[in-house]
Amino acid sequence: MTTIGHGSGTQELKGKRALVTGGSRGIGAAVVRQLLDAGAEVLTTARSATSTVPEGAAFVEADVRTRTGAQALAEAAREVLGGVDVLVQNAGGARPHEGVSAISDEEWQGALDLNFLASVRLDSLLVPGMRKQRSGAIVHVSSAAVLTPVGPFLHYTAAKAALENYSRGLALELAPSEIRVNTVSPGRTATPGGEATREQWAEVSARMAAAPGETNADDTVPLGRDGRPDDVANAVLFLVSDRASWLTGRNLIVDGGEFPMG
Repeated sequence: MTTIGHGSGTQELKGKRALVTGGSRGIGAAVVRQLLDAGAEVLTTARSATSTVPEGAAFVEADVRTRTGAQALAEAAREVLGGVDVLVQNAGGARPHEGVSAISDEEWQGALDLNFLASVRLDSLLVPGMRKQRSGAIVHVSSAAVLTPVGPFLHYTAAKAALENYSRGLALELAPSEIRVNTVSPGRTATPGGEATREQWAEVSARMAAAPGETNADDTVPLGRDGRPDDVANAVLFLVSDRASWLTGRNLIVDGGEFPMG
């Protein structure tokens, strides 16, 4: 476990304690860096440590796909941070298949555990502390792909759709305790995980192209480039800051205009 440090940015989150899941690379690492630069103390987690964990953040290995992993992470957050003011649930992912019928029961369950139930479980463990202090900001990272679901990724987008529905309901329940819950839905973003998924998608699409009636996903981003991890992290930082103090139950889509309005 590394030592907590602070960044040299705006300091608008000075004194805040933040936990970020899936923060070892890509979007999660960008979120960690921006929270540190804003003055927060940050604990992040992934299934294994990598050299890309941002310097200055505390890190603990944890598998949020299980209740046991979530409990261990919540205990680590209380031990390292003394409590949580900001919770960013970024862990997620799934691999594409040649249509929904090719997705096994085990992969459906795995997608639900990682992309939906991990957030439910960790929220349930950390929200009581936020209720007690009557403050908190939670951001669940979903996906803009929910807006145009396709069979090869249906286990992933269905789980993320459940996450968005749950987030809206949780926001209403926690609002009287002055705890805000919002969702960020990235579109196509240049990250190591995203690149690997797109390569898999290209292979699956090529195999599906010959099948009658099958169409491939549109690969065009109107703003002319893939998103960068910091594009998504900017949205997360805004939602956990006081600048968004009157926003809860919202889903902020960060996609360069790629997807139609939800």
